[in-house]
Amino acid sequence: MRIWSLHPKYLDTKGLVALWRETLLAKHVLEGKTKGYLHHPQLMRFKNVEQPLDAINLYLSVVYEEALKRQYNFDDTKFKLVSKPLQLTVTQGQLDYELKYLLTKLKLRDIEKYNSINKTKKVIAHPLFVIIEGTIEEWEMR
Repeated sequence: MRIWSLHPKYLDTKGLVALWRETLLAKHVLEGKTKGYLHHPQLMRFKNVEQPLDAINLYLSVVYEEALKRQYNFDDTKFKLVSKPLQLTVTQGQLDYELKYLLTKLKLRDIEKYNSINKTKKVIAHPLFVIIEGTIEEWEMR
């Protein structure tokens, strides 16, 4: 399971579709609808907030918006709109790690996307996250 801290605009088609499916799975875990992935490290940052379902729904809404921009047909009934502002933190080291990891994937499967983001000086995070100083997050599987 990979729930990217990077903005979903950096993902290629396969990456965006996988992110959608994997985040829906994470939502099911948080809702208690599945027995698998209960202790997956990627879920820690959502489990550690006061309203984990609001956080995951807000995360999904941004992925959905990116899908709409690309004219993909994702199902908006799979998440609830969240009206209250909510932010989690992510370290700069985590974003750097994810960018490097994503670039290795894109170099193999979407060279155009690779070339377009490889030149990016400063990547942005998914809007749910505020970037703070620090190294790779503790929950990251290395």
